[in-house]
Amino acid sequence: MDKVQIGVGKMIETILISLPKIAVGLAILAVGSFAIKWILRFIKLRFEKRNVDISLRGFLISIFRFALYALLLITVASTMGIQTTSFVAVFGAAGLAVGLALQGSLSNLAGGVLILIFKPFKVGDYISNPAGTAGTVERIDILYTSLRTADGISVYSPNGTLANSVISNFTNITQRRFDFTIGISYDANIKEARELMMEVLMKDGRVLSAPKPDIFVKGLGESSVDMTVRGWTAPADYWQVFYEIQEKLKVALDQHKIEIPFPQRDLHIVKGNLE
Repeated sequence: MDKVQIGVGKMIETILISLPKIAVGLAILAVGSFAIKWILRFIKLRFEKRNVDISLRGFLISIFRFALYALLLITVASTMGIQTTSFVAVFGAAGLAVGLALQGSLSNLAGGVLILIFKPFKVGDYISNPAGTAGTVERIDILYTSLRTADGISVYSPNGTLANSVISNFTNITQRRFDFTIGISYDANIKEARELMMEVLMKDGRVLSAPKPDIFVKGLGESSVDMTVRGWTAPADYWQVFYEIQEKLKVALDQHKIEIPFPQRDLHIVKGNLE
């Protein structure tokens, strides 16, 4: 019985000694919680003022909230006399293990943050990159970007790949150049063919007059004189102009008897004694 009384007495004595530290720790917890809410509210207002993307806004606020509360809890525990060194070491080791396990996802996470901050493209833009990803951006998330290809297929591209590659944005332009090659016969008049094709381009209202279209000899092929046809149009008209102009040029050349040759071989059979 005496031992129990001694033990209870020591416990009460320890609690009484620790009461000031506990009180200070609880006070720090209360004040710190209020301060964190104020800081997060201030950060949110700054994000809204700077028009930070909503997805990035929520993600960054979550990170700040976790970091601030973790720091507050460690401070409170240290003030109350609780040894926090071991907890910090455990959290550090766990963070390292998780980081190694999720290395690819963290790369996509970092890429998503960079895309949302620097905005090389936005929802509605048509983009492509050397990895073969091409389509209209439908959604930008933290880990993946959703694209809709020209044939209606949904493609989900990792943000790490997009952020670390060359991105071609075809929407943030006012005009786009088209060019293709048309071969004419070696017997055809190059000047006449050029004037005819230029007339077709100038009659199409979708082809811009400035910069002026250009037609020139690209090279001398095996069976044709290769002419490059080059012009500019609005991005929205690009594909229609690209295909329809070629059809118009073919019709015009046929009407003026200018041949568009195709590869062919002449075979000469020599008869004689095999011996």
